[in-house]
Amino acid sequence: MTFYLIGIDGGGTSCRAAVAALDGRILGRGKAGAANILTDPETALQNITDAARDAFGDAGLDPAGIGASRAIVGVAGHNVGDAVHYVKRRLPFAQADIESDGLIALQGALGDGDGAVAILGTGTIYIARRGDEVSYVGGWGFTIGDHGSGARIGHALLQESLLAYDGIHQGSGVTDAVLAEFNDDPRDIVDFARLAKPGEFGRYAPRVFEFAERGDPVAISLLKAAAATVDEALDVVVSRGSEKLCLLGGLAPLYRRWLADRHQPRFVEARADALTGAVALAAARFGSHSGVSA
Repeated sequence: MTFYLIGIDGGGTSCRAAVAALDGRILGRGKAGAANILTDPETALQNITDAARDAFGDAGLDPAGIGASRAIVGVAGHNVGDAVHYVKRRLPFAQADIESDGLIALQGALGDGDGAVAILGTGTIYIARRGDEVSYVGGWGFTIGDHGSGARIGHALLQESLLAYDGIHQGSGVTDAVLAEFNDDPRDIVDFARLAKPGEFGRYAPRVFEFAERGDPVAISLLKAAAATVDEALDVVVSRGSEKLCLLGGLAPLYRRWLADRHQPRFVEARADALTGAVALAAARFGSHSGVSA
């Protein structure tokens, strides 16, 4: 029986899938909601499945073929064993490996070459490759890590809005906008934050960048603090020998100008995206030249 390859790029805001032939040629693409295996594994599993079905539909293939497919699933939280084991046992594919979202991004951005990627989206993770050695920095999740991430920036904005409401810190246009959105009632912000997931906090991050471009002092302060944490992580990556740095993720194009001058000469453009990287890894591991039989 002929099977197909599936690449999954599971993010905190959305999940993308691609179905490919055994030679890695992409046949169709699909998309669904968030796929954060740490904070909401059941929803992640559903959205991974939905995105794969959407990709099969886009390719004009019978979605029943998902059950015979081999997949590479790139997600945040690959380094948290309990979450990985739970999700892997329940994936709808015949065979699947869960990998770091950083690894699939690195493969897409740099191919098989040396260098590093910084994924700056709902979460943050950094991954460097030098020869056969791959190393990770960060990627520990919103609860205790993901410094400089969209979720952290959005969370910090909501915190700052409450501090401004209480008169502890000076407010500005960006905190006024947040308070207005919540009817100038801090209890509404608290109710939102109590149940909010990282992706929901992350939706406030672009607003911080937008107001910072206008010269908003609170937004600028928040972004400088966030950028400092990204620069610290990039320093570690560079110290491990990375000559090329590629910024990826939804915040990457917004972040670059806020990062330190010492890193600017190392930045390069990505060759392809993380989803393409997931498919490339699936082809290498399960495809026509991998030794896996159909």
